[in-house]
Amino acid sequence: MLPARRQDGQEHDGPPMIKDYFRLAVNALLQRKLRSYLTMIGVFIGIAAVVSLIGLGAGLQNAIMGQFGSFSPDVLSIQAGGVQVGPPGSGAVTPLTRDDADALQSVKGVKLIIPRMIRTAEMTFNGRSQYNLVASMVSGDARKEIERVLQLEIAEGRALKDSDRNKVVLGANFAESGNGFGKTISPGQRVSIKGKLFEVVGISKKRGSFIFDNIVLMNEGPMMSLFDDHTKVDIIAVVVSDQNEIDRVQARLEKKMRQLRKVKVGEEDFEVTSPQNTLRTIGDTLFAVQLFVYIIAGISLLVGGIGIMNTMYTAVLERTKEIGIMKSIGAQNYVIFTLYFIESGLMGILGGIIGILLGMGLASGLAFVGRMALGSNLIQASFSPFILFGALLFSFLLGSVAGLTPALGAAKMNPVNALRYAK
Repeated sequence: MLPARRQDGQEHDGPPMIKDYFRLAVNALLQRKLRSYLTMIGVFIGIAAVVSLIGLGAGLQNAIMGQFGSFSPDVLSIQAGGVQVGPPGSGAVTPLTRDDADALQSVKGVKLIIPRMIRTAEMTFNGRSQYNLVASMVSGDARKEIERVLQLEIAEGRALKDSDRNKVVLGANFAESGNGFGKTISPGQRVSIKGKLFEVVGISKKRGSFIFDNIVLMNEGPMMSLFDDHTKVDIIAVVVSDQNEIDRVQARLEKKMRQLRKVKVGEEDFEVTSPQNTLRTIGDTLFAVQLFVYIIAGISLLVGGIGIMNTMYTAVLERTKEIGIMKSIGAQNYVIFTLYFIESGLMGILGGIIGILLGMGLASGLAFVGRMALGSNLIQASFSPFILFGALLFSFLLGSVAGLTPALGAAKMNPVNALRYAK
């Protein structure tokens, strides 16, 4: 039998301890370094693909969910359909109007209708220009409601008032050095929008949302004058009286909009959506993309498993004499099986560790390059401990299962035939 050690360090006859199996397995792998490395390539390429792509996908999903998850759950939005170029509704074939908004106020279950303009405009500051989203803020009691819906909080300065004419509130990113203007913007300074000067009265709190952290908020009256547009709106926000009835209210709004725009069911040139529906649609799309990634990575892992099996078969043939000697001095079948089983499992788990580290590094690197290229923090890599542990466990199981048949073959080998076969 293989020697085992007592706690006092002395060798004695008996079944080998688990550490002996691992020691012998590691020594066997080290004796065949190149072959072991080449075998593990298939494993860590597959694991690296899984970890990196899932990490990027999860980071992107978190970022996208953060954009839409910041809306209040009791709000529906209506946008015009058709060709879209720019902000919501700006390129619609038949745009929404303020008359549409007024007519929707009578729909059962509607608490408040808030028509809004969302346009793109050239903004100049510190001698530099760039295009930003400009959104309108309504006056009166509806102002507090839209601030609640948008979860608008002010970090510096103050919020807009009904009496403000040529004043704006900017998103949090404008107060940071990387805003594209080469200089931070603070309350009291002036910016030019479409060639007209506006005073910055406030900076909103950072939301982690690409949309809200980069938006320009302006009162509705000055915005209509700036864009010379007093009839069209880009989006209609609908606050419902009871969010538990939101699906029924959505159906009523769709029916009313079909009447207003004289279209039949299936011919709608508008869209009524809720944040929850948007999140579900995005979630389903991202899951489909991740499922495709799983399939591609699974093929790579299958190739890696075949490589481990081939290497273990070769190892059994190369070590036929060793197996014969071990069995002739008393090593039982389970000892031989366990040794080869652990050896193949080690190849799998080592490939998994390398793959996880490589995948995390690759995903983080690609996310960094994406952030630098886009100038936005939207692209992030996110790694779930569950995914990392699952990848490691799967790689170990892959190696173990791939080595199962060769290990059984080695365990059942006849010692006399093994010694006779070995040269």
